Amino acid sequence: MRGLGARQSGDEGQGAGGGNPRAVLRATSGTAVAGLVAVGTLLAGCSTGGTGSRDEGAARADEVASAAPAPSASASAGQPEKRVDPIALIKGDPKIGERLKADLKPCVADAYPVDTSYGNLTGGTSPDVVVNVMTCGDAVGIGTYVYREENDRYKNVFMAEDAAVYATIDRGDLVVTRQVYAKGDPVAYPSGEDVITYRWAGNKFIQHDWVHNDYSRAVGDGGLDGPAPSESGGN
Repeated sequence: MRGLGARQSGDEGQGAGGGNPRAVLRATSGTAVAGLVAVGTLLAGCSTGGTGSRDEGAARADEVASAAPAPSASASAGQPEKRVDPIALIKGDPKIGERLKADLKPCVADAYPVDTSYGNLTGGTSPDVVVNVMTCGDAVGIGTYVYREENDRYKNVFMAEDAAVYATIDRGDLVVTRQVYAKGDPVAYPSGEDVITYRWAGNKFIQHDWVHNDYSRAVGDGGLDGPAPSESGGN
């Protein structure tokens, strides 16, 4: 459970001559001759004196395309310039406990229960990296970490290892959601959540906003508060 997405009507005419092939041929030939005369007149006008783009006419589409500068690789909107190995970040982070590192294993084949996000959180020259570590079975967050590149190395600048925690990037803010469980709540149905917004200030994240949501117990939980089934077995 991750953090709580005119078409024209009728046919045109038959053309010159209707259904007579010869009439059609004569009309087509006349049109072709008129076109050649027009092209010859245009070329004659271009060969006379004059300057400016008016004499040269409109540029060809392929010429315009070849003259335009090619977009740089970094111009792709929403694409990070480089990607990182989140598993290597976690394994090599001295701030993370050895137990979590040891428990971080692939769920299937080489697929780790890790989500990675890139975005501008700290105003650095490179995208910041948010890594969420979850459980394999229920996808419940068990740790969230933010890395900032400094001197060609990624530094851990935020971490939260509470149960059922998940972080996202929202328009430059770090939004951390923590699921709240009451006694007896199943993993899939917490009682509520805390949503905390952090902003980068100086050299650390500070809390900017906090919202708490209580979930309804009447819907979506499979009737946890409904009446117990009857014990009578029939007649």
